Amino acid sequence: MRAGMIDCQAIRDRWVTVGSKLDERGRRVFAAMEVRAVGRGGLEVVSQITGLARSTIGRGLKDLDTEAPPAGRVRREGGGRRHLSHTDPTLIDDLRRLVEPATRGDPMRPLLWVSKSHEKLAVALEEMGHKISANSVRRLLPTLGFRRQANRKADEGSRHPDRNAQFEHINAKVIAFQAARQPVISVDTKKKELVGNYKNAGSDDRPQGDPQRVKVHDFEDKTKGKVVPYGVYDVTDNSGWVSIGITHDTAEFAVQSIRCWLAKMGRERYPHACELLITADCGGSNGARVRLWKVELQKLADETGLCLSVCHYPPGTSKWNKIEHRLFCHITQNWRARPLADRMAVVELIAATTTKTGLRVEAALDTRTYEKGKRISKAEMKALNISGDPFHPDWNYTIRPRSPPNRSS
Repeated sequence: MRAGMIDCQAIRDRWVTVGSKLDERGRRVFAAMEVRAVGRGGLEVVSQITGLARSTIGRGLKDLDTEAPPAGRVRREGGGRRHLSHTDPTLIDDLRRLVEPATRGDPMRPLLWVSKSHEKLAVALEEMGHKISANSVRRLLPTLGFRRQANRKADEGSRHPDRNAQFEHINAKVIAFQAARQPVISVDTKKKELVGNYKNAGSDDRPQGDPQRVKVHDFEDKTKGKVVPYGVYDVTDNSGWVSIGITHDTAEFAVQSIRCWLAKMGRERYPHACELLITADCGGSNGARVRLWKVELQKLADETGLCLSVCHYPPGTSKWNKIEHRLFCHITQNWRARPLADRMAVVELIAATTTKTGLRVEAALDTRTYEKGKRISKAEMKALNISGDPFHPDWNYTIRPRSPPNRSS
């Protein structure tokens, strides 16, 4: 049969549909069968269609006349390129010596990683007289017990001896307040956010080839500035309030955010509340040692008539604060890849945050000016109606009203 009479399209269709999906031996045997079916001139045509070398198809023709290898094998015993460790006996030891000085992590662990790139290791091995590529280095490293790994956040620093006891204390207090139908809130400040056409982490669906264009550099816009979201999460109701400040994250701002939550959401949800449990981090604007925090809470207690019980999480355990993984993470997910173009965009994106579990969020812009560095005198501290709990009074305390609340305020 002449080459011009060969049905090339039929061969191509069979190759795409069946042949190309086979293993190494199956592909060459398939090509060999097509060559025999075509006859004279078939070898060149089939080689061009399949991309297999003529020598490969030639081995396939021999495979047609020999017994198939055992199940699971595609090559005869001893076939294929020999391992580099056989052709170059000193390669493995030299690679290990190059890698070990740069090893990071615990040497007793089975998975280690190196800071040198595959390319640099290959160059170093070549300088030592070995013939090797970066790809071969990549394949050899796992046999030596090495893997590339990212850093893992696991070390929390020194652990306070009463850390677990404080967690148990907070948990018991929360359960007691919920059983008495009294509100429990978790409070914290979310990180400051730049306002303007800046990159926001994450990705979102957009037309292909049309990414959202944002500024290259994250230099603060002096006109729009930054915003400071302070959140109040109602643990029982699965709802949240976020005040978006435009100046500084101070204790005065933090307590004002709690005041706004009470006015906008808390009073409606708990009309007969006489107590309020606040769980907060041990540092920041609502820190356990911040005098202004306690003075402002006293003002709030005097205004509302509520007994304010405060429990602080131990140092270094802020990620256990409920607001972090029940409110803030969902806000971050909701505005992923969306530039916070202006302050109202921040308010609207936060207020639009929802979850399948029924989370609802309200937000408002707080345009007040909060000054940093306010000093509280000893006399002001002595005037507080504050009492510490028997267990860790520095972390757990209650602030009671000094006089009946002024409802007109």
